[in-house]
Amino acid sequence: MADVLAFVERRIGRIGGSAFEVVATASRVARAMGGSAHALVLGGAGASAGAAELAHFGAVTIAVGEHDALSEYSPEGYASVIVELVRQGGYGAVLLSATALGRDLAPRLAALLDVPLATDATGIEVVEGRVRIERPIYSGKAFAQLDLDATPALVSIRPNAFPAMESAAAGAVSTFTPQVDPSAWRVRVLERKGAAEGAVDVSEATVIVSGGRGMKDPSNWHLLEALRDALGTGVALGASRAVVDAGWRSHAEQVGQTGKTVAPKLYVAVGISGAIQHLAGMRTAKTIVAINRDADAPIFAVADYGIVGDLFEILPRLSAEIAALKAGS
Repeated sequence: MADVLAFVERRIGRIGGSAFEVVATASRVARAMGGSAHALVLGGAGASAGAAELAHFGAVTIAVGEHDALSEYSPEGYASVIVELVRQGGYGAVLLSATALGRDLAPRLAALLDVPLATDATGIEVVEGRVRIERPIYSGKAFAQLDLDATPALVSIRPNAFPAMESAAAGAVSTFTPQVDPSAWRVRVLERKGAAEGAVDVSEATVIVSGGRGMKDPSNWHLLEALRDALGTGVALGASRAVVDAGWRSHAEQVGQTGKTVAPKLYVAVGISGAIQHLAGMRTAKTIVAINRDADAPIFAVADYGIVGDLFEILPRLSAEIAALKAGS
């Protein structure tokens, strides 16, 4: 019998996205271990805003550590607070999301707790009292299963790999002031550069329009923007690694193994051939539409709908047809 701790990441001052997924997964694992799920939130003053919502996903308690020095992510500060709480709580497992922040934080926790770290899990269960995770290897062409013998079992889960299923719990929110010494920290956040105003985070979007090298030049991205606008609000623009490496688009838009894993309702791949690394990041989309000149492009093997042809002719017509349909509805 053991409890599970879920570290909840705040992004742009709010709780959301992968946070609910982590708590829901922790709740499921805790039930299998005969215990309860507990959530931890860290931040500056007001970090408790929205924390009560975590109870809807199975958190029995929600601890919120508020300190001005933690208003921005601090690798050393966050790690010290989490490790202290884990040691006090005697948790059987600790879960966090494999976001950019999580990928930086998790190895620090593993080193301080002296336990192995299982990263990028896409499946998790409890077998004979031990946590077993599944994760993709060889660019998603195979899956490995790992049994974690250490306590706590430290796992980072791939964003959008688990459903954020609601499972109501008591969810009592309590705040505390972490004992931290910022003067001893060697790493500090000096500046935060966000995405363009109004841009939708590709990892949270329900509809994504992605472009690849088939767009030929960054100046042609207006065609994708027109399709995005025709589809409506809340649509994100994505990009392949080749496009990001070429400097055409921001890494924040990159979809794939070395970018972000997405699971939208609709994924439109334009001028993307479908390298295995890209497919690993978007193949769980509910509906995939591919537009490519090459009929043998690998992207068509995973696409639900495919259009073979010149994207420079197809995109303007597609955007116009969608806009006309919406205007007539």
